[in-house]
Amino acid sequence: MVLIVAVVAGVVILGLKLGAYLLTGSVALLSDALESLVNVAAAAMALITIRAATRPPDIKHPYGHSKFEYLSAVIEGLLIILAAGLIGQQAIGRFQDPATLTNFGLAAVLALLASGFNAGLAAYLVREGRRTRSPAMTADGLHLWTDVVTTLGVLAGLTLAQATGWRILDPVVALLVAANIVWVGWRLLRDSVGGLVDEALPEREADRIEQAIRTNMQGALEVHDLRTRRGGRTTFVTFHLIVPSGMTVEEAHVICDRIETAVGRELPGSFVTIHVEPENKAKHLGFVVRTGQLGRDRREDEFD
Repeated sequence: MVLIVAVVAGVVILGLKLGAYLLTGSVALLSDALESLVNVAAAAMALITIRAATRPPDIKHPYGHSKFEYLSAVIEGLLIILAAGLIGQQAIGRFQDPATLTNFGLAAVLALLASGFNAGLAAYLVREGRRTRSPAMTADGLHLWTDVVTTLGVLAGLTLAQATGWRILDPVVALLVAANIVWVGWRLLRDSVGGLVDEALPEREADRIEQAIRTNMQGALEVHDLRTRRGGRTTFVTFHLIVPSGMTVEEAHVICDRIETAVGRELPGSFVTIHVEPENKAKHLGFVVRTGQLGRDRREDEFD
């Protein structure tokens, strides 16, 4: 339902921006409209991929289908960069013969109305994306916030062009929009590819996991080979837990349950895998119990 709203709203916003461009002939407003066209395509793609991503695990996909969401974000990033190329092409052509802007007042009203709709939609998507832990939805919302800033920047530049008579500002503003769009597209691609290749969690989230383990591993001796990754809405955490050689399976299981619950509280939707090992398997790396305190040592070869 959320992404259906995004698609419908995106079409309305695109119509308003195209109207502003047709009224003025401004290449800067055309660049703004092209970015909204990308937004509509991205929202439609996210609608398809999120439905695929929420399918439950099956025999061929025991970890679920959550990575489909990263495909949406990758495609959105590529579309954004393509749009930037089209904008740049149009802007460079206008340097030779900058357009005289007509009906700018009415066009500005349409663009501001589109920007207001965009701001409301962006806030809605970011809130719902974070609530549901959807990277595709959150990325879409954050991109829309940059679109809002882009529209306001375009209007500011064109207002200056109208006030000074410097028609060259129109293609200049369009090129600035293209550069900003390339930066947004690059960030989307970087973050999404990181998810596809099982990049470790950001340091802030990893620290929360480590703290949850530290404070809930009473009875164990050491944790090492801690690894994290994210697959769509699911966070995967694996590590080795060293326990005293005389500890029973039941006692070790109690410690594991306690840690899994704590990690789940810190990062809802976590999937924790713990490999329990006896004391003679200790590496003296990771989180080590020393005289009642938990310390942390790590070497570069810890993950070899």
